[in-house]
Amino acid sequence: MNPARPTVLTRLSQKEVSAAAARHEMLYSGRLGGARATFTFCDLSGLDLAGRNLADADFTGAVLEEANLSGARLDAASFFGADLRRANLSNAQMRRADLRGASLRGANLIGTDLYEADFREGAIMEKDRHGNLKMLQHDAKPSELPSAMLNSANLERAKLTGAMAAQADFTDAVMKGCRLTRANLRQARLTGANLENADLSGCDLSGADLAGAILVGARMDFTNTHGADLSRTLTDKSEPDAAETRRIEEMLDAHALWAQSDGREGAPADLSGLDLRRTRNLAHRMLTALTAPGAVLYGINLEGASLQGSNLKLSHTDLSDTILAPLLIAGERLLPARLDNVEARYADFHGADLRKARMAGSDLAYANLTGSDLRGADMTDVTLMGAKLPMQFAEIA
Repeated sequence: MNPARPTVLTRLSQKEVSAAAARHEMLYSGRLGGARATFTFCDLSGLDLAGRNLADADFTGAVLEEANLSGARLDAASFFGADLRRANLSNAQMRRADLRGASLRGANLIGTDLYEADFREGAIMEKDRHGNLKMLQHDAKPSELPSAMLNSANLERAKLTGAMAAQADFTDAVMKGCRLTRANLRQARLTGANLENADLSGCDLSGADLAGAILVGARMDFTNTHGADLSRTLTDKSEPDAAETRRIEEMLDAHALWAQSDGREGAPADLSGLDLRRTRNLAHRMLTALTAPGAVLYGINLEGASLQGSNLKLSHTDLSDTILAPLLIAGERLLPARLDNVEARYADFHGADLRKARMAGSDLAYANLTGSDLRGADMTDVTLMGAKLPMQFAEIA
């Protein structure tokens, strides 16, 4: 069913929309002649606003079907009840945007920053000829996201209560603290999504793909997960097993002795598939030549730890939310490790193989990336202030 619309929509031309956007940008930069862009109940379908600064603009009830807003700045903009079906919003900045009651069916929101965006239900009303408000819908309508593409989007603390998002793609999305109470996520793709501390109470996840998703601290009261793929999900760590913890600590101590004595004493540790969240702080530990494919290092402090060594194999290892600064991992094979939201200031990645590594939201300020291979790496919202970059950096997809 199409979103409810007023009887008359004002159709705007590309020239009119571009002029309004230019005036809005003038206002935003404090120049004379500027004016806030107001597109309330306007038809902007198919028009191009890519890369424009329209923060705080008003798109209430507007029709933006197949419009191009890629890379646009839309922070705190109002899309209340707007029709954004199949719109291109990829890599747009929409922090705290009002999307209540909006239709985003099939929209492209890949890499979009939707921090604290509001997708809750809303109802469009308009005045009749007597000045009385009348509702264009009988009931408040939830935001519609069926088949929307939200791969690698930032939805941290977004409000999606009651949202309709069946078959939407949230692959690798950051959804920490996201409110998804009573949301319809049937057959949605949430592979690798970070749902730490998200509220999924009463959410319909039947048939959804949550393989490799992070569910640490997530609320799942009365959540329907019938037929959902929950393989390799990272949940809250279980009650510590004293014997297992002691065994891991002994392995780490023996490994440190082995590394410091050039193999004359101790023994190399194999931490494959182990959950290291039970161990004590790993900061400044001697972990040279560590073998740990599939190990869980989520949220662990590795500050100053020694991880260099040609035998290090961290492919498929989850390093999300870890502290890696300052850390020497030069020349290592890290593909396709999860390195999103890590703190790696001053870390040395010189010559590291980071092909297809997931590094979204990480702090790599002043890090050394010279000679590293970053082809296909996800560098969305990565902080690179003062970082030393490889020659091929401009070619990163």
